Amino acid sequence: MSCFCYILKCSDGTLYTGWTVDVDRRVAQHNAGKGARYTKMRLPVKLVYVEEQPDKSTALKRERAIKALPRKKKLELFSL
Repeated sequence: MSCFCYILKCSDGTLYTGWTVDVDRRVAQHNAGKGARYTKMRLPVKLVYVEEQPDKSTALKRERAIKALPRKKKLELFSL
C-alpha cells in the first residue's frame, strides 16, 4: 500500500511534516482540529508538498529525513 509524506504550511507560516495513506482525509482532519496538536493551534493549514512512498516504513524514514532538514531546504522542496 502506498503512503505519502506531506508538508503543511500553517496559518502562522510554520511548516508541519507528516505521513498518511490518504492525503485529502488527513489534511481535512488537520483543518478540523483533529490532526496533530501542533497544527490545531495554527489553523487553517494548507498542503504545500506531497511525496509518495512505497510503504509505511519508507514513509516514516522519509518523514524523519524531511523533519531533520533546515527550513530553507524544506521550502526548496516545494518552491521549485
